Amino acid sequence: MASDTVVVGRAVSGEIALIDLDAEATPVHTTEVARDALAATVAAREAAGDVRWIWSDTPTWYGPLLTAGVRVARAWDLRLVHVLLRDAAAIDADHGLRDARHWDAAAAAPESGDTLFDLGDAASGLPDTAVEALAEYRRQRAALDGSPGAGSLRLLCAAESAGALIAVELHAVGVPWSVEAHERILHDELGPRHGGGLPARIEQTAAAVRAALGDPSVSLDSHPRLLRSLHRAGLLVESTSRWELSEHDHPVVAPLIAYKKQMRLYTANGWAWLAEWVRDGRFRPVYVPGGVVTGRWASSGGGALQIPRQLRTAVRADPGWTLVTADVAQLEPRVLAAMARDTALAEAASGRDLYAGIVDTGAVASRPEAKLAMLGAMYGATTGESGRLLPRLRRTFPRAMRLVDDAARTGEDGGLVHTWLGRTSPTAGEDWRAVQSRASDAEASGVDETRARRSARDRGRFTRNFVVQGTAAEWALAWLADLRARLATIPAVDAADAAPASGPVFDRVPHLAFFLHDEIVVHTPAVHADAVADAVRASAASAGRLLFGAFPIDFPLDLRISETAEKG
Repeated sequence: MASDTVVVGRAVSGEIALIDLDAEATPVHTTEVARDALAATVAAREAAGDVRWIWSDTPTWYGPLLTAGVRVARAWDLRLVHVLLRDAAAIDADHGLRDARHWDAAAAAPESGDTLFDLGDAASGLPDTAVEALAEYRRQRAALDGSPGAGSLRLLCAAESAGALIAVELHAVGVPWSVEAHERILHDELGPRHGGGLPARIEQTAAAVRAALGDPSVSLDSHPRLLRSLHRAGLLVESTSRWELSEHDHPVVAPLIAYKKQMRLYTANGWAWLAEWVRDGRFRPVYVPGGVVTGRWASSGGGALQIPRQLRTAVRADPGWTLVTADVAQLEPRVLAAMARDTALAEAASGRDLYAGIVDTGAVASRPEAKLAMLGAMYGATTGESGRLLPRLRRTFPRAMRLVDDAARTGEDGGLVHTWLGRTSPTAGEDWRAVQSRASDAEASGVDETRARRSARDRGRFTRNFVVQGTAAEWALAWLADLRARLATIPAVDAADAAPASGPVFDRVPHLAFFLHDEIVVHTPAVHADAVADAVRASAASAGRLLFGAFPIDFPLDLRISETAEKG
């Protein structure tokens, strides 16, 4: 008897068990299939109707399915959901979930899918049997059912699981990448490549730095030695950051900033990076959903979240295809307005640049001031120029400012905060509590009190931003999941117009190719570019409604259709 919820895991025999569940998560049918038959079985179930797969870890199971040409619509990632519910303040009775520490494991790498369902190593120590997966799913269901925030948490768990599917797909399809364009950029910026040394232009720039310092032997890559050389040359800086160097008028400033920029390109995205990470016209980074405590994604290979602006022209669509690139304007302040139900801030953002809208309210005099004040409010920069402007925001947008101020006070007191859907901040550590405890002692010194105040403020800055950044990450997940579903409805092009490097599942259809916090890139047959653009806009609006209902906040997109991902 088939159902729309199926637990997947290893059977006692070593093959694969599929356990169909009823609405109460009770088994109604168990099927055992050979590992090499799983892809065909899953494909048949997907074709037959809507089904959600319950499995231990998405990269472990979904990677091989994609390699075999099978795409699934829905899944429930037990590892990711376990972490969410284990830490959620809204979970009171956890039904043994928090004691199930064998589910506290890292994600498997997508590369593990190269060996078909090699469960012994792929899941990073996670339980791999269907029986254990079912037991954990029941714990999670029971914990959710008993939570006062069950509705929001269920949505968060579904969004996180959808994100896991998308991350595996992004790795599988890769970012369309022109090796020729990349090498041309390296040649133009760094000069010809040398066999055993640095490129010519870096050597020339390094020589100019040493000449300006009057120090021909200084190591430019040793921060302490370079600082000492700068001090001897009369440049009394505390760091070699671009911002601090730019404040000084000295012949070494321009070549040193140029050297640092060239070396960053050479070491982070030079020829070695190109050889390691780009294959068959695709850059395939490894994404880690929920890799940051706020719920933002991280990357564990390739630096997907740090592609420099100058390399975006190397992100290039296949012949006959194009890229639809979109990023959200001022995502976090808009999310803050919606969370706080601050209609004044929402009105400032409506249909326009949010910072310009703040200026129009009279709260501040210029757009740079508006941006500085708003970022200071969300990130805790409450001193200096940002601190001077903050009281004006509090008068004009009291609800939004009260939300982040309350989150900061909760953090300073050692409390927990949570995002809109219920992701909960980490608890204050033992070291933090020890510092606060020493300061409260009757014999505490001034040093103890100063250290306690500083650590309290630091935690307050973290919790202040956690609620906003984490909710923005939830909005982005909802955007991605909705867009993924819409793209799946766009028809495939003829085989003659396929993009083979995208893999057997996505070679003829529009697909997500890149994601970075508030930006997406869709690789699409050119004939579908307008339909994809409409889908991107519609999914952004849908994500806003899903999270914030009828509250009047919009999420405008900077959307471009182009052969490259270069920003204007």
